[in-house]
Amino acid sequence: MKEQFVVLGLGRFGQSVTKTLVDNGKDVLAIDKDEQIVQEVTPYVTHAVQIDATDETALEQLGLHKFSHAIVGIGEDLQSSILTTLILKELNIAEITAKAKDDHHGKVLSKIGADNIVFPERDMGERLGNLLSSSDLIDYLELSSEYNMAEIRAPKAMDGCTLQKLNINKTYGCIIMAIKDEDEEVNISPHIEDEIHHGDILTIIGKHKDIKRLQKDYREKGKTK
Repeated sequence: MKEQFVVLGLGRFGQSVTKTLVDNGKDVLAIDKDEQIVQEVTPYVTHAVQIDATDETALEQLGLHKFSHAIVGIGEDLQSSILTTLILKELNIAEITAKAKDDHHGKVLSKIGADNIVFPERDMGERLGNLLSSSDLIDYLELSSEYNMAEIRAPKAMDGCTLQKLNINKTYGCIIMAIKDEDEEVNISPHIEDEIHHGDILTIIGKHKDIKRLQKDYREKGKTK
């Protein structure tokens, strides 16, 4: 069966999630209590409904128990966010992702049954901060609370080195998943004898602290060359 998602609360976060899911070919039921917002999303979602997400009877009548994943996009109204999450849990939705305003809000949502907690403003702020604070960091994605995936421009100190010589895995606990050269050619799962050249884009997976340590060490090596 095709995965079915329901998004409750269609502010900027909720609409962004909805559009992305639709673009990825998913069926999405969009819910908001604001009629104008519902009308705006109606053209591109599978179905859109104007109801209050805290109305348990209305949610039951929509058959939400059939949906595989619910996303609670309500952030500012803490009471509605918490009550909606509770209702979804009682409806036995397989997976619930909820937007949180702050850590306290997130802890409450987690305790009442939300499977995933997201902090859109904080997460975006961290991502931007990391990008701005490193000249060789091109992109950054948090995979979990501990592990990240980063795109890094290969520094001069790596020029001409093979993966075997660099031994990134042993030294830093990181894995180079792909190498993109200046011609935009991408080498997926590179071999240990493949060379890296200054300016190549490296896709690296590892712990955030280890990726930062790798970047720092190679910046220092570049200064001594």
